Amino acid sequence: MTRFSWLLAAVALTAQVPERPPAARRVAFEEKFHDLRLNDPYHWLENFNDPAAAAWIDAQDRYARSYLASRPGQQQLRQRYGELSRFERLSVPRVAGGRYFYVKTPPDRPQPLLCLRRGASASEEVWLDPASFGDASIGVSVLDISPDGKMAAYAVRRSGQDEVEVRVRDIDAGKDTADRLPKSLYGGVAFLPAGGFYYARRERDTGSRIWLHRAGSDSSTDTEIFGRGMDARVFLSPHITTDGRWLLVTASYGWARTEIWFSDLAKAGPALRPLTSGMEAQFTAVEAGAGNLLLVTTWHAPRKRALLVSLEHPAPGNWKEIIPEAADTLQDVTVAGGRVYASYLHDVQSRIQTLSLDGKPLGEVPLPPGSSAGISGRWDQEEVFVWFSSFTVPFRIERMRAGNERTLWFQPHVEVPPIEVRQVWYRSKDGTRIPMYLVHRKGLSRDGKRPVLLTGYGGFNVSLLPGFNAEAILWAESGGVWARPNLRGGSEFGEDWHRAGMLEHKQNVFDDFISAAEWLIANHYTSPKHLAISGTSNGGLLMGAALTQRPDLFRAVYCGYPDLDMVRYFRYTKNNNPPALLEYGDGSNPAHLEFLRSWSPYERVEEGTQYPVILFATGEGDTRVPPAQAVKMAAKVQWATRSGLPVLLRFDRKSGHAGGRTLDERIADSAAEQAFLMDAVR
Repeated sequence: MTRFSWLLAAVALTAQVPERPPAARRVAFEEKFHDLRLNDPYHWLENFNDPAAAAWIDAQDRYARSYLASRPGQQQLRQRYGELSRFERLSVPRVAGGRYFYVKTPPDRPQPLLCLRRGASASEEVWLDPASFGDASIGVSVLDISPDGKMAAYAVRRSGQDEVEVRVRDIDAGKDTADRLPKSLYGGVAFLPAGGFYYARRERDTGSRIWLHRAGSDSSTDTEIFGRGMDARVFLSPHITTDGRWLLVTASYGWARTEIWFSDLAKAGPALRPLTSGMEAQFTAVEAGAGNLLLVTTWHAPRKRALLVSLEHPAPGNWKEIIPEAADTLQDVTVAGGRVYASYLHDVQSRIQTLSLDGKPLGEVPLPPGSSAGISGRWDQEEVFVWFSSFTVPFRIERMRAGNERTLWFQPHVEVPPIEVRQVWYRSKDGTRIPMYLVHRKGLSRDGKRPVLLTGYGGFNVSLLPGFNAEAILWAESGGVWARPNLRGGSEFGEDWHRAGMLEHKQNVFDDFISAAEWLIANHYTSPKHLAISGTSNGGLLMGAALTQRPDLFRAVYCGYPDLDMVRYFRYTKNNNPPALLEYGDGSNPAHLEFLRSWSPYERVEEGTQYPVILFATGEGDTRVPPAQAVKMAAKVQWATRSGLPVLLRFDRKSGHAGGRTLDERIADSAAEQAFLMDAVR
């Protein structure tokens, strides 16, 4: 008996599933979108302060949790998830003032620790433990380290919200300074060598601004530096060069266009001037020393190239191409020890090439099959760190000096069964070739009845690379198949691949995903009865589109923290992610309304449809993706479906898009979700 069949044959837990909660009442509510009038009978559920709405949501949550708790094999899944998740994790270290700063997650603690070493071989110190806040829903993250390594700016996040408080800790004193920024949306902090820092703060209505905070002062006296008059959808982020002379500000117009602005802090006043303004492309600035930058850009190069720029002579006519566009997609560039490290993607696998500062190839950094986050280092130091992961290797961090001397910095040990990882290619609806990774047991037979979990994302310029995945290992060792295609909308094959999955081309993403499911069925891996799908955030939108466009193709769906009501998306006033309109489309724009309505999952729900079993999951702390979307979608699908299969809504009052759950809670949730999907496709 396979582990999978054993799990599915396990006795259900003793929890008794209560009677399904009542359907949400339908209340007429009409809105006008240009010349179009739409009725939304579940609009009233958007008001979480309405006692009736709150009661309905709570009843749905109770039923969903009881139903999930009754799925068989959950105890075994939770144990195995723990084995695949409870290992020590370290982030790639950041070096400042000879100190090595990193985040450490011990296997026996619910939250990460902020740690440092005062030298490469020094003992470890914990400079901040989130447990000191006394609330497991509070998380912390490092925003910046001062050049001398003595001060750290960090964010305090509550219940997974995007809004954070910013605090500054004196590392040697072991306590916070008086410098504190109130709860808001922040886009980064950049320390000045002499104390104080620049930071980006964003308001929903007015957009981002760059501010200057002087050490020891009250934040109410901070000086606004830059950003007034810019589009509210623009995200700003500051950076100070290593020598403290130059202030760089990145202005992001969604995920397809960025601008770089700069100021010489050695001169009076921090007036910023554009370096790349007006160019319809992405730009990332990488320090190359002595007032020089490497601009990694899609300008006239969809798969990216790198240009050497002197801030003393910044006119585009002076720019010099160091790394030309290649057949592979350039992901990242680092300058360290007089070398340039260029990270590429070749058919969704990483490779790293080294070059001289004038662009002469110096060889490659050997990597096994998998993915790398690239090289981490500074132009004024010789050492760099290489991070690597694969479907069977959680991660490995190596320290490299003098170009090729590599020593292991950290690698955890996790027992992984013998599994096979395959990359296949299939044709989407329009003929485009799409790659897909399959993870399963070695020697798997294809009988058309294998339980398969198909997942995906496809958006926001995000590349999905081979990396350790407990979910994939669970499905593989249980006799099933885990599948993930690299859909358009990501950046695996450059900016053209991204743009082919955004705005009026967003339907390509859904076609790519549906075609992946059809390929798995046509190649006898599975059938609709045994096919489950899963996605979160933009991946949740993907799930919504898939289940409304092809409900016949899937048996079970997990749809987490999703965007779903895309016509009305621009009217969600509490949504703090207006740049998403630049990726999805903006219903306030008549030219966008037609294509948004054509695939908006909430608009495509049809009464009388045989919908699969569905779990919608969201949290009240989600300030990025309005949780009302999942709430309304659950109500509408419950009303519409005629399959007799349950449509569940799990609603967490203390979590959001950015977390808010401890490791134990995440393991429990994941085990419940996978038991739900496995039970449905057995």
